[in-house]
Amino acid sequence: MKTITIEGQLRTETGKTATRRLRSQDMVPGVIYGGAQEVNFVVKSLALKPFIYTPDFQLVEMKVEGKAYTCILKDLQFNKVTDKLTHVDLLELVEGKKITANIPLKFTGTAVGVKAGGKLEIRLKSVKVKTTPKYLRENIEVDLTNLELNQNIRVQDIVTDNFEIMNSPRIPIASVTMTRQLKQEEAAAPAKAAAPAAAPAAKK
Repeated sequence: MKTITIEGQLRTETGKTATRRLRSQDMVPGVIYGGAQEVNFVVKSLALKPFIYTPDFQLVEMKVEGKAYTCILKDLQFNKVTDKLTHVDLLELVEGKKITANIPLKFTGTAVGVKAGGKLEIRLKSVKVKTTPKYLRENIEVDLTNLELNQNIRVQDIVTDNFEIMNSPRIPIASVTMTRQLKQEEAAAPAKAAAPAAAPAAKK
């Protein structure tokens, strides 16, 4: 899996005044939890961008005071007015300890329903899983090849090893629906079939 390394600093001051001062310097406070001890840190906002502003699922190696913590992102807080990042929560990965994470879905293949003129609709882009750190991956592949017109692929159809999927099994993740043009063509087909054949012209 892709891992991004970010340098942070141990946060020694707390309280609203200290927090405002940090944010005025374009620093973001954060916390690492889930390991042997909780670590409060601060990091430059710019350093977080490759990790935060991406649809990819990645690990981060957060370095604080000479120690490295391998983590996943758990939560973000933004200012409601300025939309600036104000806090980041990281979960430290501990060998053998189960965690929950949102893993993106990667759709492969072309659905037979699309080939027949239908429209593919993606209804779920990621699933919540419970697993141990060694089984984490960047995405879970879902093969669309056999998805027919007016059919769904549901959470229960995802084939995975070493994962417990936490989403409801009946939730659709992808479907192929009829386009307006295809509906019109199907509606016109019976009318054409039922129309009487034209009488042959009389011979003179």
